[in-house]
Amino acid sequence: MNSRRDFFKTAGIAGGALAASAVSRVALAALPEAVTRQSPDTMPPLMPQTGRPYQPVVTLNGWTLPWRMRQGVKEFHLMAEPVAREMAPGMIAHLWGYNGQSPGPTIEVVEGDRVRIFLTNRLPEHTSMHWHGQRLPNGMDGVSGLTQPPVAPGKTYVYEFVARRPGTFMYHPHADEMTQMAMGMMGLWITHPKGRHPLIAEVDRDFAFLINAYDIEPGASRPNIATMTEFNLWSWNSRVFPGIDSLNVRQNDRVRIRVGNLTMTNHPIHLHGHEFMVTGTDGGAIPKAARWPEVTTDIGVGQMRQIELIADEEGDWALHCHKSHHTMNAMGHSVPTMLGVQQQNLAEKISKLIPSYMAMGQNGMAEMGMMSMPLPENTLPMMTGEGPFGSLEMGGMFSVMKVRKNQKPGDYRDPGWYRQPAGTAAYEYSGDPGEPVRADSAAAPDAQSHHAGHEMHQHPAVEVQVVKPQHHNGH
Repeated sequence: MNSRRDFFKTAGIAGGALAASAVSRVALAALPEAVTRQSPDTMPPLMPQTGRPYQPVVTLNGWTLPWRMRQGVKEFHLMAEPVAREMAPGMIAHLWGYNGQSPGPTIEVVEGDRVRIFLTNRLPEHTSMHWHGQRLPNGMDGVSGLTQPPVAPGKTYVYEFVARRPGTFMYHPHADEMTQMAMGMMGLWITHPKGRHPLIAEVDRDFAFLINAYDIEPGASRPNIATMTEFNLWSWNSRVFPGIDSLNVRQNDRVRIRVGNLTMTNHPIHLHGHEFMVTGTDGGAIPKAARWPEVTTDIGVGQMRQIELIADEEGDWALHCHKSHHTMNAMGHSVPTMLGVQQQNLAEKISKLIPSYMAMGQNGMAEMGMMSMPLPENTLPMMTGEGPFGSLEMGGMFSVMKVRKNQKPGDYRDPGWYRQPAGTAAYEYSGDPGEPVRADSAAAPDAQSHHAGHEMHQHPAVEVQVVKPQHHNGH
């Protein structure tokens, strides 16, 4: 099995029932090792050591699940279990996920691979696994009660099918979805093409992440699973800014970014400084004639989008959701606007009586990122993060694509903040800006005398002809 130093392996997983479709029971002779990981850092790409070669993806603040080859079949082991996820430094969320994290590890295979996945249930209730967007036998589709019995706690089920088409997909439960998906149970599945593909370009950097959202009250750590629309933590791979890693690339790299949306609303994902093409969905690669340049693409609920660009502009370029409330943390929705209201010492006094109270700014929301407002335990500021010029006043779904000339191929380390060359940065103007030119004062110098006694300039009359419809008396 492939492995990395920062993995630790757990043993003693109990075997159990078989999936509804016929699967060779030889597969149950020995389970693959169950690999888990807790670190929220982005793991470098996991280069394939067995099976057919491919260019791996980099899962933002995530990792790729190792596998073993057994008689020509690529085998994986997923464990559904409670996890503790650091959403950003200073906040831990108690979620459900797979193999120690939420979302679970990314599964990477190659078109044509026969894949066998063992799913062990360590949750307090039954579960199942749906392979979102895959072409597969009906009995492997993972809809509890429809295509298979539910996977009871302590049991292990086996799913086996051929990865029939390349693309970007997801996995998630189809059992008690309101609870399990709201608790963070999801993961990415990438099927790479088996060779050169006319619609799938070879890229230098390939990033992937899932959009998910939670309602975690200030001071709490467990999501409110009954929430339908009033979410307050908008995240990428269960991380919020400033906990989301940057996307570090070399100038002129061809970059692919794969994004899946498992929230309850759409997300217009916007990249600064570059145009990109939407080259694929979970339905497959988009024909070249159907593509057009964008700087923002809207990703609907349950959809995948794959964008590609040439990172030819050096600098630190923002990547974020363009819904303004989605770049904030712990945002309340029933809080009054406090513009103009003096709040000296008010927040501290109120928070002693109401521990979850969070004050709004007197002069605007930007104060939240600049002031040390009292916060409940295990709660992040609404707006936070420091950049090279001060507070970024961001949260939630926000990151940076860092483009550098000297970023070596295969190097994903953070290069630090960009140093702008002289003469290329906005600056404060210290001269006299002069009086603004008004529309009325832009006329000829003798305009006032020429139009003396008139309050407004006179314009030539315009004749308007109206044609009335026939046979509609009374209209």
